[in-house]
Amino acid sequence: MARISLIDYDTASPEIRAAHDEELRLRGRMTNMKRILLHSPAAHRIYAEWFTLRDLLRPDLDDRAIWLFSLTISAVCRAEIPVTFFRRALIDMGLDPENIEPTADEALLIAFGKAIATDANAIPDEVWAELKARYNEPLLVNLVAFAGIMVATTVFTNAVSVDLDPELEAYRKKA
Repeated sequence: MARISLIDYDTASPEIRAAHDEELRLRGRMTNMKRILLHSPAAHRIYAEWFTLRDLLRPDLDDRAIWLFSLTISAVCRAEIPVTFFRRALIDMGLDPENIEPTADEALLIAFGKAIATDANAIPDEVWAELKARYNEPLLVNLVAFAGIMVATTVFTNAVSVDLDPELEAYRKKA
């Protein structure tokens, strides 16, 4: 059970209801994490910048690469909700998350995701060298910032014990 309640739309302030309605308009769904974050519309806005950064990555990275990067960070951080969310994204693309053969670019992003989520002070020089050989510096800034929001998302869902959204249950990793 989550340590912080979901907002109650009917009794929420006009600011919270407006943020809720805008989230639904933009993304068409309201997750348990977002329903908790909306106790602070500012916190919700900050975490929602994940979508802005994802869109900035998209000219150079496709969704599959972004989902694998995000899944890796989530798995290293042992965050069931993001892990399940990205498993759903991959499964809905027709992929088996346990049997994906990553491309060279995806393998690099997976290595980077593991390193940044394990110890951002110890990212191997060879990983950085490969990243710099493939991507320009603005993309690298967006990639690191995106990873930071992914790590923050895992910290939030873990610390608050956010309940798994019912629609994710079927995508949960089998033990």
